[in-house]
Amino acid sequence: MLTFLFSAVFCATYLSPIISHVKGRDFTEQEMSHYRDRIKSMFYHAYNSYLENAYPYDELRPLTCDGQDTWGSFSLTLIDALDTLLVLGNHTEFQRVATLLQDTVDFDTDVNASVFETNIRVVGGLLSAHLLSKRAGMEVEEGWPCSGPLLRMAEDAARKLLPAFQTPTGMPYGTVNLLRGVDPTETPVTCTAGVGTFILEFSTLSRLTGDPVFENVARKALRALWRKRSEIGLVGNHIDVITSKWVAQDAGIGAGVDSYFEYLVKGAILLQDEEMLAMFQEFDKSIKNYTKFDDWYLWVQMHKGTVSMPVFQSLEAFWPGLQSLIGDISSATKTFHNYYSVWRQFGGLPEFYSIPQGYTVDKREGYPLRPELIESAMYLYKATGDPTFMQLGRDAIESIDKISRVNCGFATVKDVRDHKLDNRMESFFLAETIKYLYLLFDPENFLHNTGTEFELGGLHGDCVLSAGGYIFNTEAHPLDPAALHCCSRHQDERRELQDILLSFSKPLRPPTDQSEETSGDRSAPESIALKPGEKRKPPALSCPVQPFSAKLAVMGQVFSDNS
Repeated sequence: MLTFLFSAVFCATYLSPIISHVKGRDFTEQEMSHYRDRIKSMFYHAYNSYLENAYPYDELRPLTCDGQDTWGSFSLTLIDALDTLLVLGNHTEFQRVATLLQDTVDFDTDVNASVFETNIRVVGGLLSAHLLSKRAGMEVEEGWPCSGPLLRMAEDAARKLLPAFQTPTGMPYGTVNLLRGVDPTETPVTCTAGVGTFILEFSTLSRLTGDPVFENVARKALRALWRKRSEIGLVGNHIDVITSKWVAQDAGIGAGVDSYFEYLVKGAILLQDEEMLAMFQEFDKSIKNYTKFDDWYLWVQMHKGTVSMPVFQSLEAFWPGLQSLIGDISSATKTFHNYYSVWRQFGGLPEFYSIPQGYTVDKREGYPLRPELIESAMYLYKATGDPTFMQLGRDAIESIDKISRVNCGFATVKDVRDHKLDNRMESFFLAETIKYLYLLFDPENFLHNTGTEFELGGLHGDCVLSAGGYIFNTEAHPLDPAALHCCSRHQDERRELQDILLSFSKPLRPPTDQSEETSGDRSAPESIALKPGEKRKPPALSCPVQPFSAKLAVMGQVFSDNS
């Protein structure tokens, strides 16, 4: 199945220009260039407003032109926006900000931080910036991408999160104090996504640094959730990480659950992992059987499958993009059109939308400039070339620029019915919404690379990197699978060498009294003849033996099957 999955991704990435040509395109290159310029203008209006009015706070408050800390006082918008700068082609500002973050961000602070948000925004943002730093023209350390200052920052941040995973189930608490660990009074109840959204960032850390602890805790959490699925194959919304009992038993694909499913698919691709793909396939069957109605996805009771909430949540709009990654284009397209109809109704997606009533849900009418529908449009346009998906991008640009632009950036829409605004600009607007919009209108962007460009790296300078196939984390931070393979190979080689060296340090067996074994010269050499059934012992200085078929000599190097 993984072969099919990679083939689907290959077709979406490599063959999309052919598909686009066959179907024809409503957007000329001049029009696409126009929208790219519009998106850049939106980005810099928001970004400069943050720098001028809110830095070093986490987020900009665009109506009052000041800042606020929201997720831990990390200058979060700066970290989240860093790789977007490179996507837009601004190498100089990327270099300046990357250096600034190294000098100013400190994770040894007495701050309560969301484990989930810190992982996807801070750890994910720093890992992505690290992997893109050479492309951005920064001087990198010898051995990059297996070492580097931004990688060490990401590792420091992730280590601050590890105490949250010290539970009987392996499922993490939702909040951790960066200086003191988990507060004894911390609630053990967290959402499903808060348990299952670590494998991309944590496995990347483990593969780059050689420390398996991150990937191990992320896998343990994933498997713990898998074991707690219901008899009909669904998971609930909130769970007690101590007792592993479900606290909220609503099952769906939206808020509180969404990125758990996303990370099973993307983790399977990033790590070429059959187990995660099999998990998702089983979940997908149950989701289609119990929650899907007329290409909408409802919320149901996880044990019975009865409808509990007939609503569409804006966070669910990622689902068509995820379906495209597994090759389910037909279903993805139908669901996308349902969601797009809601956008056209309001000029944005309300947080909750009642499917039977065809209208917003009370107290859930806001649109905080979320990216999910634009994200799906990018994936589906890449897979099909259908200009409908690009039209959504155009509509998003017009809506956001008209409704949300204020003097100091872009403001959250408090109510999509009357377009009243709220005093907040979340960091994901620059990390995700702008990035996915730009990538939709920039088919030649380096993140769409199909292998025509690459760079070399690794301890020996022999790893092919940045050749495409990037996997976006749930905050739209791209990760390069080739870097994981490169550093994993070097770590394996290092461990193999350590094992050989350790064998030298082991004490030798005490010498036997050779007078009992030989009646002649005490210095007589060992006989080359073996006794019946005896096997010759290898000398201490011997290289690991591989079958001849697994060897391929290139300039004196030997590559095994897993190279």
